[in-house]
Amino acid sequence: MNTIFRLILLLICSTFSLFAQDFQGVATYKTQRKLDVKIDSTQVGGSEMQKQLMDMLKKQFQKTYILTFDKNSSLYKEDEALAPPSTGGGMVFIQASNGSDILFKNIKTQSYINQVETFGKQFIIKDSLQAINWTLHQDTKNIGNYTCFKATYTKAIEESTRISFSQEENKSETKTTTRTVTAWYTPQIPVSNGPDNYQGLPGLILEISDGDLSILCSKITLNPKKTIEIAEPKKGKEVTQQEYNNIMEKKMEEMSEQYRGRGADENTIEIRVGG
Repeated sequence: MNTIFRLILLLICSTFSLFAQDFQGVATYKTQRKLDVKIDSTQVGGSEMQKQLMDMLKKQFQKTYILTFDKNSSLYKEDEALAPPSTGGGMVFIQASNGSDILFKNIKTQSYINQVETFGKQFIIKDSLQAINWTLHQDTKNIGNYTCFKATYTKAIEESTRISFSQEENKSETKTTTRTVTAWYTPQIPVSNGPDNYQGLPGLILEISDGDLSILCSKITLNPKKTIEIAEPKKGKEVTQQEYNNIMEKKMEEMSEQYRGRGADENTIEIRVGG
C-alpha cells in the first residue's frame, strides 16, 4: 500500500473522527449462499419434489440481518419480520447458520458474546475476537452513496465433503483448505466493524465475499432519531467457543448413532452438499 493511499485513508478518517464520538447507526445486510447440492430424485418422489426441496434449501440461506452499531460495539441478528418460517410436513433441516441468534461485539475490548439456540437449548458463548490479518488494496467502488475500499485476507478452513446416514455408511469427511475473503469497507463510516464475525478495518464493512457466502449491505441509517440500545445478550448457558464446539460435536455424534441404528427406510433422503 503506497503513501498516497495511506494519506487518503487518514484524511477521510480524520474528517469523520469528531462525528464518530457520539455516533450510532443501523445497517441492513442481505446474505446468500451458493449451493452445490446433489439429491437422488428417486428418494424424494421425482423431479417436482426435488425442485420444491431445492427451493426450500435456497430460502434457508437467503436471509436479512440487522447490524446496530456505535463507535465501540454492535448487535447483529436476523430480521425477525423476514425470517423464513420453520418447515413442516415431516421435513427437518439442520440449519448451520454462519451467524447466530444474537451476536454482540465489543471492538474496544476485542471480545464477543454470541447467544445461540441449538437443539432446543440456549447458550451464551463468550470469547475473544480473532484478529484478522487484512491486506488493504487501492481498488475502490461505490456501494450506494459510499466509496468503498477493497481488503482481503486468507484463512484456513475445514470443509465437510460428505455426510451420509445409513447402515452401510455413516461418516463425515473433512479436508483443510485455504481461501481468500474479500471485503469492501467505507471510511466514511469510521467504525472498525461489520456483519457477522468480520471486523478490523478502518471503516464499516459493507460487502463480504467468503467462498460460497456473500453479504451485502442494502440500507444504512446513521444517527436515527430514536436512540439505539446495544445491550449484551444474557439468555443461556455460558460457555467458551471451544466448549460450545465440543458440545455440538458430541451432539452430532449422538445423532449419527441414532440414524445408523434406525437404518434406511422409505423416508430417508441423502443430501450431499459440496461433495
